[in-house]
Amino acid sequence: MHKVNNKFTNTSHFVTELKLCTIRLIDNSKFPWIILIPKRTKVTDITELKTKDQLLLMREIVFASKIMKKLFNTRKLNIEKIGNIVSQLHVHIIVRNNKDCSWPLSVWVVKEKKYSILDLKEMIKKIRNAFK
Repeated sequence: MHKVNNKFTNTSHFVTELKLCTIRLIDNSKFPWIILIPKRTKVTDITELKTKDQLLLMREIVFASKIMKKLFNTRKLNIEKIGNIVSQLHVHIIVRNNKDCSWPLSVWVVKEKKYSILDLKEMIKKIRNAFK
């Protein structure tokens, strides 16, 4: 498995691997929320990827987005590449709807709520199976 920043290992859980990216579930039960982390060392921005990897990243973002939309029956996703706290290149895919606890504001304005152990296992299994 690809080495990821400690901040990711402390706040998220491994789901699966795609060709370019590792997919991890953010440990916040308020939102179905995954991150895609390209398996490239010392890359902090999309512009630092080779053109082939830039295109593959976009395909994997779209692929993962379609899965999350269908799996969680939503029409709205937040897809974000920020990197202010963790500089390692990663892309957030967050399921949103107008009834979630921070709508229409950012997910970062509400305090996170970690999954219970049972709910975490079920969520990881649900998402992992959707990627098969």
